[in-house]
Amino acid sequence: MPGPQHSKRELGTLEDMDNMKKKTKKIKWRRYLPLYLMALPGLGYLLINNYIPMAGLVVAFKNFNYKDGIFGSPWCGWQNFTYLFSTSTSFVITRNTICYNLVFIVLNTVTGVTAAILLNEIRSSRAVTVFQTTMILPYLLSTIIIGYLAFAFLSTDNGFINTQLFPLLSREPVSWYATPGPWPWILLFINTLKNFGFLALIYYAGIIGISEEYYEAAKLDGASRMQQIRFITLPYLKPTVITMVLLAVGKVFYSDFGLFYQVPQNSGALYQVTNTIDTYVYRSLIQLGDVGMASAAGVYQSIVGFILVLAANLIVRRTSPENALF
Repeated sequence: MPGPQHSKRELGTLEDMDNMKKKTKKIKWRRYLPLYLMALPGLGYLLINNYIPMAGLVVAFKNFNYKDGIFGSPWCGWQNFTYLFSTSTSFVITRNTICYNLVFIVLNTVTGVTAAILLNEIRSSRAVTVFQTTMILPYLLSTIIIGYLAFAFLSTDNGFINTQLFPLLSREPVSWYATPGPWPWILLFINTLKNFGFLALIYYAGIIGISEEYYEAAKLDGASRMQQIRFITLPYLKPTVITMVLLAVGKVFYSDFGLFYQVPQNSGALYQVTNTIDTYVYRSLIQLGDVGMASAAGVYQSIVGFILVLAANLIVRRTSPENALF
């Protein structure tokens, strides 16, 4: 008799546990239902904007024409991809795209971290708010507006530099939009000014999350402010910096189209230093109307970007496993 009674008790306990698990799942579902409903618009946008258009990747392998459509157009294999590297400008556009983006990553990271640390040194909350707003404003401006602001400074006839600054320095006016030499520095300055504020706010959010106890302990040990930044702030900010750099590495083969097209005013004299893969494909698409070639460029950039993210994450995982994305 004891055996069967004991087994019945065990069965009853298992049934109670199953019932409790079901009730817990129902409670969790009801608790998180509002969050799921709030996520639906974002998930819908992600599906419509990012996943459904992936069916159009086949255009990169087709001789596309509007009459037959995407799936009716004849296949052409790798012909669209070879076009990117069959011209004499392929080396120039690849060099410009990669080199500019690598320098952008370094400059934006250094200036963003520096600005975040300086923000953290400000004790007035009102002053912090003013500086945050001032720094983020260029990031919110359209590149077209930034292009016109640059034109107001660099215009040959009416620009501020030629008409106001150079006369004070006894220098002759410069035809900025026909002189390639200064433009790498101009583009670096504009890109840094536009993006460092956004990164600074991200890094600043990471800094203010560091416990004050670490800084107080460092002060008791006699650490200077620079030593506190070196041994406390920067190490704790390291995971955020690595994440942002990895995301930027994935876009090394992409370029800011507005920066390289709108700001130089599409000047042909500047193509040697402003022509990138994106602007080259755009101009080719406008002139030739070859949709397949433009699609092939997009596929090529996406695949290379994906490989670069995997490679960069692999390096991080081997050197600092706890900071890797995956």
